[in-house]
Amino acid sequence: MAYRSTSAGCVISSTSTPEYLAEVAALTEVPSGAMTIDYLIGEPQLVGHGLGPRMIRSAVRAIWDERPDAPGVLVPVSAANRASWRALEKAGLLRVAEGEMEPDNPVDDRAHYLYRIDRP
Repeated sequence: MAYRSTSAGCVISSTSTPEYLAEVAALTEVPSGAMTIDYLIGEPQLVGHGLGPRMIRSAVRAIWDERPDAPGVLVPVSAANRASWRALEKAGLLRVAEGEMEPDNPVDDRAHYLYRIDRP
């Protein structure tokens, strides 16, 4: 697991747990060795200024550099979190599936979009 943090936010990249893989595999094909990321912007005044897509692009580049065996990155996001899924789209990830998943945040419902980017 890689963890990068600043006062503005953080990004975590990791391989997937078997439980996570099973949940994602119910929605789409999961290539062996695929990675995932999680991210947040910690300062509310920084939301909406392009920081999210920059953080996501940087994390994906780091995965390509540090994990030459990783074929792609899969990222589930709550369907209700428009800012988050728009940041993924702006960073070049494509929506490949939608369905129900266990939410990271218990206040979110189970509806999720799944985004993917493959190694260039």
